[in-house]
This record gives sequence, structure tokens and C-alpha cells, in this order.
Amino acid sequence: MLQPKKTKYRRVQHGRQKGYAQRGTQLAFGSFGIKCLQYKWINGRQIEAARIAVTRYMQRQGQIWIRIFPDKPITRKPADVRMGKGKGDPEGFVYPVNPGRVLIEVEGVPFEIAKEALRLAAQKLPVTTKFIVRRDYDAQN
Repeated sequence: MLQPKKTKYRRVQHGRQKGYAQRGTQLAFGSFGIKCLQYKWINGRQIEAARIAVTRYMQRQGQIWIRIFPDKPITRKPADVRMGKGKGDPEGFVYPVNPGRVLIEVEGVPFEIAKEALRLAAQKLPVTTKFIVRRDYDAQN
């Protein structure tokens, strides 16, 4: 009988992430935004780092909306603990993103400032993103 391949990574029931985002794929509040292009877990620290990067660059002008919230608890057992004895303690919270999900939206700043601010935010996130603009955005304003 074949034995399963042994891996050095700890096995966790992650659940399967497949398909594209069903909701949250369009800009709802702002004129500019960043859209996720891959599957990944984003934790609260990464979201907060992106938020701080945007507000610093925009110098607290305009308005931002963070469209995701980390509400999935992640548990981990301590190092050098034997198997069994129940589930590990909660370590933090994550948000599992799918491709197509809008992560952050911005309004009330010029195009160039919004693009650079969202580029800085995207650097703080563990996913590849795409800058998007509202379809009816008018560049003269």
C-alpha cells in the first residue's frame, strides 16, 4: 500500500480557496481602488500597515475605505508540543481573499496621488494587486 508523502510543513486544515470573488468586485464608495489578483490570507497587521501607508501619503486628505475585515480565527499549537490534547490557542485573525476582490478604495484626491498611495499600500500586502479606476471617473475634476 502506498504511504502518503512526508512533508516537513505542519499540516493545517486551511480549507480550499478556489474560484473568483463573487461579491466585492466593483468599486462601491471611491473613485480609485486596488483589486486582488490571487488567493491568499491577509492578516490584520498587513491591512493596518497598508492603511497607514495610504493615509501618510495622502496626508490625511480624501477618504479611504477598507473593504475587507479579518474575521477568520487561526489557531496554532506551541512548538515542541505532542499531538493531541485539543486544538491550539488562537494566534490571530485573517481574511481569505480571492482574485477579483476590491481591497481598498480612495476618494477625494487627484489621480496621481491616489495611484501612488495605493501602490505603497499594495507593497504592504502579500498579494499581487491591480490599480482600478471608476468607469465614470472624469479626469478634469
